[in-house]
Amino acid sequence: MELVYVVRHAKAGSRSNWDGDDVDRPLTKNGQAQADAIGRRLRKVASPTLLSSPYARCVQTLEPLAAALDTKVAPDDRLTEGAPFEPVIDLVLTTPAGTVLCSHGDLIPDLISALHRRGAHLTTDADWRKATVWVLTREHGRIASMAAWPPPEI
Repeated sequence: MELVYVVRHAKAGSRSNWDGDDVDRPLTKNGQAQADAIGRRLRKVASPTLLSSPYARCVQTLEPLAAALDTKVAPDDRLTEGAPFEPVIDLVLTTPAGTVLCSHGDLIPDLISALHRRGAHLTTDADWRKATVWVLTREHGRIASMAAWPPPEI
């Protein structure tokens, strides 16, 4: 049994109030606090493999964990907002145990739904809120079960 973690990015500033490219929209102060809490929670179980959508808010969500593990967050276009879920299924099946992925609120529900259709058992209610961590249990080359950890209390 191996675990892979899929994180929805922490709270970011409002899309409608952001003047720049959405790729650059950063975390809010509360989002940074969520990212810090996620880092504390995952630092003892995560591998040094941290993959993220290249969007600033996703990279920033994993940066506290990267600092705790003395590693870097690697941008991965497969985790980008609007990307198809199929390549991410391959990613969660082939990355090292303990890998942490960070993505968006459109891709993660698609991924979880697709894994459920393929036989992965949901052990908690679905939670799509920002800063939710999905714990995927990998057994015998497939995702066997999935559980959502709720966002940190901030």
